[in-house]
Amino acid sequence: MPFRPRSLAGPLAALALAAPGPVVARPPGPSILCELYPDAPACEVGLPDCTTCHTSPPGRNPFGDAIAAQLLPETPRPLTDVAFAEALPGVLAALAGEDTDGDGADNETELRAGTNPGISADNPDAVEGCSGDSRNPAWNVCGYDAEFAWRKIHLDVCGRNPSWDALQTFRALDPTGREAALDTALDTCLDSAFWMGRDGVLWRLAHAKIRPLWAVKAGEGGGPVPLADYDDDYALFTWTQTDDRDAREVLTAKYYVKQVGPTRYEKVDGRPDVRQFTQADRRAGMLTTGWFFVINTMFTPVPRTTAAQAYRSFLGLDIAKSQGLTPPPGELVDYDDKGVLADACAACHTTLDPLAYPFSRYWGIAGDSTGVYDPQRNRRFDAADGSRLRELPEAGALFGEPVVDLMDWAQKAAQSEAFVRATIRDYWRHFIGHEPTAAEQAEFEALVADFSTAHAYRVERMLHALIRTEAYGVP
Repeated sequence: MPFRPRSLAGPLAALALAAPGPVVARPPGPSILCELYPDAPACEVGLPDCTTCHTSPPGRNPFGDAIAAQLLPETPRPLTDVAFAEALPGVLAALAGEDTDGDGADNETELRAGTNPGISADNPDAVEGCSGDSRNPAWNVCGYDAEFAWRKIHLDVCGRNPSWDALQTFRALDPTGREAALDTALDTCLDSAFWMGRDGVLWRLAHAKIRPLWAVKAGEGGGPVPLADYDDDYALFTWTQTDDRDAREVLTAKYYVKQVGPTRYEKVDGRPDVRQFTQADRRAGMLTTGWFFVINTMFTPVPRTTAAQAYRSFLGLDIAKSQGLTPPPGELVDYDDKGVLADACAACHTTLDPLAYPFSRYWGIAGDSTGVYDPQRNRRFDAADGSRLRELPEAGALFGEPVVDLMDWAQKAAQSEAFVRATIRDYWRHFIGHEPTAAEQAEFEALVADFSTAHAYRVERMLHALIRTEAYGVP
């Protein structure tokens, strides 16, 4: 039986995700808004995000405050989803003609224009048109500027400006030559240490997925309490994002990867020296590294934090912000006696707990059993850890659909549109510098549509398309 310190099991297992108080965003809200304004730009490509009503949830912007003030003010909080859904359409209609953020445009006009009725700086009048020839002496500010994009590629991917001689050579090219030079610059820079080396761009993109903590790092440069080596996680992420490799293997790989040079990585089957012990037939990419289980599962019988981190990091859906709440059929069961059936908790846990069940057969911090798949793991805890843990299933659900185990979870996740969107959004934010705006949404959606088809889930193919978007190439 794997080792687990009893003094920590209770407190760490208690860190289950709980819903906030009465100001929590309601799952029906975005869909109800789109029923009222189906032609709003955000509704034509999906659903509005939480910033329509919130600053950083549960905080609200002026539009959210105005809704809260009129939404069943005499009814005790928290409202049920049913009461919320019944009252919201009338409140939105009542606020349609008001200017809640004081920017001169009423709320309905802003929603239909794709601007935010809760942010005064984001309004239809702030978007200026551009027509005719550019009057800027250096850049074509009214259209795609190849030189601007070429120079930006060097900064974003190589981490340096091009030389003066290279710039003069580029300026001497005809339009066809400039097109080819964009691809050449990108391909060259994608092999640079700035892009794929230790602490390079790809490593920085992986930070939030891995959450490194030096104190418990194993391997080279390890900390005082070596439990697992997150270098393997960075290496696997970098491997799947480079050359002509399938990005889905970040979730489905049956192998590990180690860094063997500044820009060189190598596939390996096993890594016992740095505490990678998950059986080969039970591996699921970055979801089954020793580090992922050490930092997320720890000693928890029902690894909700592990599932929530996977959902957020690789699918872009944050349970804490009420995103992606898709309860599967059936009733929620409180296997570990954490009170998840309470009204304030169940709204999130009906989705979160079934997400977590497939992770429940993998040990967290457990010495040489860290990350090991153990089909009887739920039976090795004491009754004090949960009166119904022996009944805890391994099968769960993802997007409301059943999954039989973690490999099935990973396969369905890797095939999902959520994975595609989250992947492209990571690179969009690096190259463009912000989330897609309403004006940029069509180009973002084109990348989403092509990633699983024309680009065959290859990140570098997608980047060649991204650098040709107006969002990237218009100064």
